Amino acid sequence: MATEPMTTVFTARRVITMDPDIPDATAVAVTDGRITAVGHADELRATGTVDDTFADAIICAGLIDQHLHPVLGATTLMTEVIAIEDWRLPDKIYPAAHSPAEYRSRLATAEQQLSDPAEWLFSWGYHKLWHGALDRAALDAISTTRPIAVWQRSCHEWYLNSAAIDRLGITAADLTGQGTASTMVDLDAGHWWETGMNLLLPKLSPLFMSQDRLAAGLRQLVAYLHRNGVTAINEPGIMWAFEPWLLYQDILGSEETPFTSTFLVDARSQADSGMDPADAVADAQRQVDSAAAGKVRLLPRQVKLFADGAIISQLMQMRDPYLDESGHPDLCHHGEWMMQPDTFRAFAKVYWNADWQLHIHVNGDAGLDLVLDTIAECMAGHPRADHRTVIVHFANSTEAQVERIAQLGCIVSANSYYPVGFADQYTAHGLGSERADAMVRAASVLSRGIPLSLHSDLPMGPAAPLTLAWCAVNRQTPSGRVAGPDQRISVDDALRAVTIEAAYSWRLERELGSITPGKLANFTVLAQDPYAVDPLRLDDIEVLGTVYEGRTFVSG
Repeated sequence: MATEPMTTVFTARRVITMDPDIPDATAVAVTDGRITAVGHADELRATGTVDDTFADAIICAGLIDQHLHPVLGATTLMTEVIAIEDWRLPDKIYPAAHSPAEYRSRLATAEQQLSDPAEWLFSWGYHKLWHGALDRAALDAISTTRPIAVWQRSCHEWYLNSAAIDRLGITAADLTGQGTASTMVDLDAGHWWETGMNLLLPKLSPLFMSQDRLAAGLRQLVAYLHRNGVTAINEPGIMWAFEPWLLYQDILGSEETPFTSTFLVDARSQADSGMDPADAVADAQRQVDSAAAGKVRLLPRQVKLFADGAIISQLMQMRDPYLDESGHPDLCHHGEWMMQPDTFRAFAKVYWNADWQLHIHVNGDAGLDLVLDTIAECMAGHPRADHRTVIVHFANSTEAQVERIAQLGCIVSANSYYPVGFADQYTAHGLGSERADAMVRAASVLSRGIPLSLHSDLPMGPAAPLTLAWCAVNRQTPSGRVAGPDQRISVDDALRAVTIEAAYSWRLERELGSITPGKLANFTVLAQDPYAVDPLRLDDIEVLGTVYEGRTFVSG
């Protein structure tokens, strides 16, 4: 005879459900990994075995990072991190380097500390605006014999010294005649960026992404995300040629990993391979069918496309010119396209016409023009309701563009770290104060009724949903000023953006995102109530643990 599944009643000082129909609760009943009842502790105690572990804490709907990159998080944070901000990992803190001199000194020290003269030095976090110019000659000055590879803070650029280039056997002939990619390489400077990296990574990745490095990095990533209370993640655009799917299954899919990992098909990889857009949807469906179930899986009928370049590299496509240090138009500085406009339109239209959901990376206002024009053309040719096209990152925009997003029925997933981390420097270099402070118009989005989620894009920002919420609520830069005060949002809207709205953007709102009967029992346990603390202290709230599908994982 089958035994009845056990019911556990989790009690708390307060349960933050993110469900407006259940605004006040102090207990949750869970059976077989799903929520069966939500109410007050005295009402639910008799329905199952009571777990008072978190009776004095706050149980919140499981926090979600809507968009991050496991392979990048696993690899960048296993390097010598020398970045523009502190990075706090489970077992180590990498302090920021704030000046060119400090950066060069840290890199040189890292090189000297390697005992094997043949060992590669990999570093991530460099940014020109903080750390000064970098090229092959500057890296040769650190070592002419040790191979050095520096991954720019955006992960959209690489810098190599001569020893590294020689070790990889790269020649000028390898880099010519490769279409657009060849225009995004400067071999003399040891510099590869955007699509040009396609000509570097096949040779560099086997060293940089060895199985041992990836396994160690993924285990560190699991600990990092759990410490930050994350219960679900999404990699929006899997690149099968580089990503360790078997390791994902083994490590992210482990019973001891307390979060779900989902992935999207990557249309840019299809385009870069020379695939005919007419074949893209069938190929994408084969990818999904090969990995459609389990804790680590592809989401059905959802695809990632790319418009313009990285904001952190200032390679986004802007309507108005970039500015030089004197505030004058810099005619030598321009953005890049990650998918050329004609290619972008062709792939977007075939997926749209097949009724797939589009998630579109876009950072500049000119890039957003391309995206919105394309969606408008798609709607005219094949009208769709509830298409939920996701405007991803959403760095630079105008109020008129936000209005157009609403009219077209798109939704937004924004990186709220952009104005906090970059507005100060981008005011002085590249954008000027008006455009820099207006990055991520979150309040404008919400005022028009557009669903808004937040994401880290790890390692572009910290994969800590409470920190992302803090950024959106406060928009306080390292200098202490508020960038775009009119674009600050409420604590409630920020928490919705890392719970139910994130789930909505994946079409998983019936499974995740709120503490509602019938949904998976995924909770984040907090030491303090985010609605009760000073909003400036949101990111100081301690994560005590998580509950994942009914199982408790206490933070170490």
